[in-house]
Amino acid sequence: MDDRPDPVPLSETARMFTAVPIEITVCVGRARPLIRDLLQLGENAVLTLDRRVDDPVELYVGDRLIARGQLEELDGDRQGQLAVRLTEVTDLEAGLA
Repeated sequence: MDDRPDPVPLSETARMFTAVPIEITVCVGRARPLIRDLLQLGENAVLTLDRRVDDPVELYVGDRLIARGQLEELDGDRQGQLAVRLTEVTDLEAGLA
């Protein structure tokens, strides 16, 4: 059984852009080191982020937050590849109008 939701009906304006590829950035956390600490970073250094492994990640198109979700690791022939299970999606249609 396919667990994808039914497609959202698109306005004429939105339909014009459905074949245009976009880049989605997934933000897993932020770090705010002092410049002196940043200058001392080297190979194998660890930069601590402001989030935990199980915290939600944020998905952005440009600077616009479009969704939140949980990181997952895929199984099978794609084992080790990261994915995001969406838990909250903004009203994308309103942003295109």
